[in-house]
Amino acid sequence: MTARLKRLSEIYRRIDAKLRDEEDRRFPDDLELTRLRKMKLRVKDQILQTRPAT
Repeated sequence: MTARLKRLSEIYRRIDAKLRDEEDRRFPDDLELTRLRKMKLRVKDQILQTRPAT
């Protein structure tokens, strides 16, 4: 696993944790949820582009 892939995976996990925290709030912020979901998808796309084809 390359350093870039490790870094992207860590970013992905952090975004996922923030997303879960926001969803667990009594009154989640819809704009923040949307922002986090989009950010998570962007990072996922970068991970898929960085991974070697198998």
